[in-house]
Amino acid sequence: MYSPTWSQVNFSETDLPIVMINTGNQSISNDPKITADMKVIYNGPGKRNKIADPPNAFNNKIGIELRGQSSQGQPLRSYDIELRDPAGLELNVPLLGMAPESDWVLYAPYMDKTLMRNYLAYSLSRRMGRWASDVRYVELMLNNEYQGIYLLVEKIKRDSNRVNIADLLPTDNSGIELTGGYIFSLDKQSNGWFSSYPSPSTTTNATRQFSYVYPRLVNITQQQKDYLKNTVDEFERALAGPQFQDPALGVRKYANLSSFIDFFIINEISKNIDGYRLSTYLYKDKNLKDGRIHAGPVWDFDLGFKNADYCAGNQIYGWGYRFNFTCPNDGSQAVPFWWERLTIDTAFLSALRCRWLNLRTNILSDNSIDRLIDSADRVTTEARSRHFVKWDLRGNTWWRGQFPIQSYEEEKENMRIWIKSRMKWLDENLQNTGACGDWPSGNTENIIISTFPNPFIGTGYLFIKSREAQGVTIEVINLMGRKIVQTTKSVFKGDNKVPLDGQYWPAGVYQIIVTSATGEKSVFRLIKQ
Repeated sequence: MYSPTWSQVNFSETDLPIVMINTGNQSISNDPKITADMKVIYNGPGKRNKIADPPNAFNNKIGIELRGQSSQGQPLRSYDIELRDPAGLELNVPLLGMAPESDWVLYAPYMDKTLMRNYLAYSLSRRMGRWASDVRYVELMLNNEYQGIYLLVEKIKRDSNRVNIADLLPTDNSGIELTGGYIFSLDKQSNGWFSSYPSPSTTTNATRQFSYVYPRLVNITQQQKDYLKNTVDEFERALAGPQFQDPALGVRKYANLSSFIDFFIINEISKNIDGYRLSTYLYKDKNLKDGRIHAGPVWDFDLGFKNADYCAGNQIYGWGYRFNFTCPNDGSQAVPFWWERLTIDTAFLSALRCRWLNLRTNILSDNSIDRLIDSADRVTTEARSRHFVKWDLRGNTWWRGQFPIQSYEEEKENMRIWIKSRMKWLDENLQNTGACGDWPSGNTENIIISTFPNPFIGTGYLFIKSREAQGVTIEVINLMGRKIVQTTKSVFKGDNKVPLDGQYWPAGVYQIIVTSATGEKSVFRLIKQ
């Protein structure tokens, strides 16, 4: 691991808010929080903020501890902070214009040379109508030493201004009160329960462990643990079962799939190497409200947007949710089977295409992405000159698989180009199906064929869009030129899904030939892993 050079920086004023923390010479540990003093100086938009100014945005006690797991090994560390009064009681304060709360994160963008990857992901999710953490850029002084640019971030927490679900009391152990609210996660913490279903395409055939987020482990009762586990078990059984697409009996009874679609879109845009499997949050409200499981809020994108050169994280092509097929040895932290099932659900794919097409006209248009990147760039213009003097990372990398760090401008523009290319790939590879499916302009063919997923394992699927009801012939030919499948299927006008049972096929590349009733042939390759 590279140890970067760092320098003392003379810091007296800035256009960003200033956060000043004094621990009284105490070391900040992983757990528990220590008591410290925190001052926040912010004189308003367009005004200068000086360390000699009165602390007008906050001036009180805090509890502070180290945050993160792998990131604790970096020189610039992130912190969890709890705002407190002099008596040690929690203070709900609206820091820097964000909604009042006591719990916050001071995130160190050390792995992210653009300083904006989390800002981009959270901003996009919020614009899409999902709650995601609000963010403010600040400069941090810790024990009178300049630390650099940090992001003050809303911590994922049950609150009317954050994850707005019901408050679950220790006495809520039966009836409707027991049904919510809950926040749980897939992460590295080992404080929950295990799925009954192994993650697909992993060498260890491991199952995933869920973690309690709200109520916390120290507060959640046994009845509440049992209820949450049983609810998630029912969701997984419905998703794994033969009727998983049934509107009344299948997965829709247990999961809000529109939230899963938005979660999918954010993680696929970023091709987040940790997406779907780490820092993955889910929540459930009481059954009197929408008591289904919701995916999100999204979290932790410092290794997204082409910031990890392993497990194909930097590649424009390929699906992020198929991480297991690229890196099959990470079983205990693999992606659960959910996404393999959802992406063969015709209604899910139809709704996904409609949502994607709509977002690409506004929130996810290339111009909108440009404006968002430029807005973050403008905020840190002055402060970057200090930050990258303090932490000179040019030409080096500190994390496995990251690219050598060049200039900020080069990194920012490379990321911008990558995001646009990635979204173009998604334009071309999301299934053209369902209510928002269209017949390509100028296409005179009788059928249009695609596959999803490709590569596949076990059962592959052909998606056949047909101009009319007809019979089609399907042939599968291996690399030796041998025809291993020949069958005729009846298809309806519109979209059709045809399974290809390839569980006994050897791994390799296969030629698929689909012939319409009028004799037109579509030929393409399908990869079996």
